[in-house]
Formats: sequence, structure tokens, C-alpha cells
Amino acid sequence: MKKYKVRVIIDPCEEGGYFATCPALQGCHAEGETYLEALENIQDVIKIHLESRAELGMLPPDQAEVVSVLDTFKVELMVPVAEA
Repeated sequence: MKKYKVRVIIDPCEEGGYFATCPALQGCHAEGETYLEALENIQDVIKIHLESRAELGMLPPDQAEVVSVLDTFKVELMVPVAEA
């Protein structure tokens, strides 16, 4: 099982909760009522995205795009992905 390191940005939402995105993987975003829930949800989305790319024989990007945004939390996730 390969592990990929991806950069994730989690922003608090005005209406409450949190919005998580992975800039390096187009379409990978998730929400959660808490910071931890948003983090868990984006991890699931990233895993599905990377597994789908692996099934299609497409390699994921080597590294995530670094995004500097004020008032955001930044984390790096290690996401295990089963190889096809």
C-alpha cells in the first residue's frame, strides 16, 4: 500500500462548520461540523480520488500546491491507498 503526502487547507465557514480542500487534487473538498470531522471527510475524499486514479493508471501529482491564505489551518495528511 502506497502512502501519499498531500497538503490540505481547512477554513472555518461563516455559517459554522469547516470546509476542507486539497488544492493539488481537483475536486477534492469536504465539509464537517467540526475541524476533526472536516479532516476525516477530506481524507476519505482524497483516498477515493487517488484510488480512482490508480485504477485508471494515472499517477497522482508528486506534491501538493502550496497555498498561502490567511485565517486558515494547514495540515499534511498521510493517506494510504491500495495499489491496483
